[in-house]
Amino acid sequence: MSTTHIDTHAEPAALARPVKQFIVLLAMLQGLLLYVAEYGREAAWWPFSTLNGCVYWYTLVLAVPTMMLLSVRRLDERRFWWQATGVAVMFALLAAWAGWSATGNAGIVSDRVLWPFGLATAVALFVALPYLQSALRHGRWNARYADLFELAWQNGLTLVLMLLFIGICWPLLYLWGGLFQLIDIEFFADLFREKPFVYLATGLMAGLGILIGRTQQRPVQIARRVLLAIFTGLLPLVALIALLFVLSLPLTGLEPLWNTRSAALILMSVVAVMVLFVNAVYQDGQGAMPYPRWLRWLVDAGILTLPWFSGLALYALMLRINQYGWTQERIAGMVAAVILASHALGYAIAVLRRGSWLSGIRRVNVAVSLLAIVLAVLFNSPVLDPHRITVNSQLARLAAGKVESKDFDLRHLRFYSGRQGWLAMQGLQKEAEANGDVELAKRIVAVLQRSHAYQNSEELAVNALKDAAALREVVQLAAGSPAPADDWWMYLLGDKSMTECKQIDSDCVLLVRDFDRDGQADHLLCDASDKGARPLSCQLFSHHGGSWRSEGELSFWDRQNGNKKALSDALRRGEITLYQPRWPMIGIDGQRSSVSGKNADAFKEMEP
Repeated sequence: MSTTHIDTHAEPAALARPVKQFIVLLAMLQGLLLYVAEYGREAAWWPFSTLNGCVYWYTLVLAVPTMMLLSVRRLDERRFWWQATGVAVMFALLAAWAGWSATGNAGIVSDRVLWPFGLATAVALFVALPYLQSALRHGRWNARYADLFELAWQNGLTLVLMLLFIGICWPLLYLWGGLFQLIDIEFFADLFREKPFVYLATGLMAGLGILIGRTQQRPVQIARRVLLAIFTGLLPLVALIALLFVLSLPLTGLEPLWNTRSAALILMSVVAVMVLFVNAVYQDGQGAMPYPRWLRWLVDAGILTLPWFSGLALYALMLRINQYGWTQERIAGMVAAVILASHALGYAIAVLRRGSWLSGIRRVNVAVSLLAIVLAVLFNSPVLDPHRITVNSQLARLAAGKVESKDFDLRHLRFYSGRQGWLAMQGLQKEAEANGDVELAKRIVAVLQRSHAYQNSEELAVNALKDAAALREVVQLAAGSPAPADDWWMYLLGDKSMTECKQIDSDCVLLVRDFDRDGQADHLLCDASDKGARPLSCQLFSHHGGSWRSEGELSFWDRQNGNKKALSDALRRGEITLYQPRWPMIGIDGQRSSVSGKNADAFKEMEP
């Protein structure tokens, strides 16, 4: 396997001393500016006193210097400064939209807006950076594919080397501080914990790491050669796995695939791995054929399966979207699926076309990289704003009757959909009041009054219903369950447990049954709301000596599928089964013990 051609496009000239100094000082300045932001937030300085100001600051401080550190060649190069200005303007516009989307009300969970924004813009900058670097290298925008390939790998490995350098330096500093603590000199240990030092030192380490990556060409090239050789050796195996999977589908059908609840992610991961490995093997297309003919046929067959994987991933996403509507995660998944599907289709066409092996993937990679940049920008703009699309989709489902108002996820709309969700909640409140939907209007008021998506125990206690009649309206009775005792409602109002079931927007189910066969009806109250990856939690109440008491908590979790909704639906239907231990507790002279051992956990179903 030949990999020597990857070294022919290395950095054309050594960096001058002023440029090296600029890289280190700019990285330290970046660290200092990040410290200023943290200190400014604590001191409530402008612009850090507002979330909008922080979004602007962090976006520009993280993006623009990073682009400059990786691309600077000469300090007197006008194109370099124009590019830095253009990147700053573009990222300032994107930050303005992200800041607007993440603000508007104190209860909005801004991380749901800012994390996707940060990830998408980081990917866009990484993909666009080789084009900017190539323009600096050759003085024109028409980038050569060989340059794009070399620069992309150079940037990735330089960033990895930077992180590795930081990871080595900090333990060394901690060792330094700990060593002097042995002789009661605390100065160094205290210094290394001071925030200004942490930010400046990390900036210095980052600058030195980038400088090493950009100047020590030979070690970086060796690391790249090793990585590409590993990928070259593994590509036939990946192709074989993909081919066997596709050939197995007629035997198994697609139903097991849809039952996994993560089919789209796994299928997209296969496409992403295959795309990475194919690029590692093809490199810039100027080397010798890496495999014998029969092994290339296997690789070609694996590449031809990629449209199947992409098609199934897109279909799996559309199934979820048709069933539950658009969400921010599904929109992001669809953007990623479109990019991967473009790669998959382009690579398959490159296999089928005549000519040198896979020569067409150069045009595919350039076209898809530009598409990825455009989609990343649109994803963080009003055009493809995932929060607006999500809000409109969910409201349309509610209006069309695809979801009942009592099951509509107001919490997600209020807290996790940015400003768009907050504005939509206000409009939905007016609409519910105009349509006479009293229950929905009450739920909206309760959610709007909350300051956090998940209330703590104090907030739950403050907002708990104080009237038994109102509590009866909120708690649902399981199918086939007799009416609960009147005095139980009064006991529940005074009890400090299950406060989440005493909220006006709660979703709790009560099941009344004689669980212990003592002739008295017991009450099982469960929080059936679908609040993320949480178990179905219940509280069991029993009546003894003329008064009620809590017997303890129970929790249920579908460990196989993680499907809380299935458990909640079974509870609403009153479908429960009682089991008793096979072995009772055994007592000797008043001392009790339970049976332990590998068969001790056996249970037998109780007679109905």
